[in-house]
Amino acid sequence: MPYLFDPLYLLFVAPAFLLALIAQAMVRSAYSQMSRVRASMTGYHAARRILDANGLHDVAIEQVPGELSDHYDPSHRVLRLSPGVYGVNSMAAVGIAAHEAGHALQHARNYAPLVIRNMAVAGANFGSSLGVILIMIGMVMTLSMVPIGRYVFLLGIVLFSGVVVFQVVNLPVEFDASSRAKSELINLGIVSGPEIHYVSKVLNAAALTYVAATLQAVLTLAYYIFRYMQATDRE
Repeated sequence: MPYLFDPLYLLFVAPAFLLALIAQAMVRSAYSQMSRVRASMTGYHAARRILDANGLHDVAIEQVPGELSDHYDPSHRVLRLSPGVYGVNSMAAVGIAAHEAGHALQHARNYAPLVIRNMAVAGANFGSSLGVILIMIGMVMTLSMVPIGRYVFLLGIVLFSGVVVFQVVNLPVEFDASSRAKSELINLGIVSGPEIHYVSKVLNAAALTYVAATLQAVLTLAYYIFRYMQATDRE
């Protein structure tokens, strides 16, 4: 995309890119370290126990390919775990599986931020594609002094704002899922109190990636607004 070649854009989002790199490194390091610390059960069994203890017997658990591809699918009520989590009895596997089970608990209890996030998914997808396209077209049109360009530009910014809303709402959803995971692991005796810091190390590192994604979305929106103000000032 054209804005990727704009040094100003890189300057705007540099903090988010740096944080994302740090977060990814921390996730890889924590996952690698905690994968070597044994747990009392596999990720599958930990997730199954949490779900069953909360009456979610109908939520299935499937193994999917990939590394750290774990997620909960609310539309099909299925918890999908990667091979390194599904059948491995490590603190990393148990922590990640419990986090995804936490999302299933949120869904079952109609956790408000999750409901809002699910509603915002379509808008975020729409805004990240059509919104950016309109912004690019609007940029070109305003530079060419085409009057309607500013409105196209502004519409693109409004659509892209859906991405920012999604990311901001996603933060409490992810933090809450981790909090639920830790509580369930301790309450059900899957992990002892002294052992919970092993799980926290993985989940805290993962949380930083969500913060980085949110920061990048916010700073990208700020860049678009700045360019819009520049373009309209020239008219």
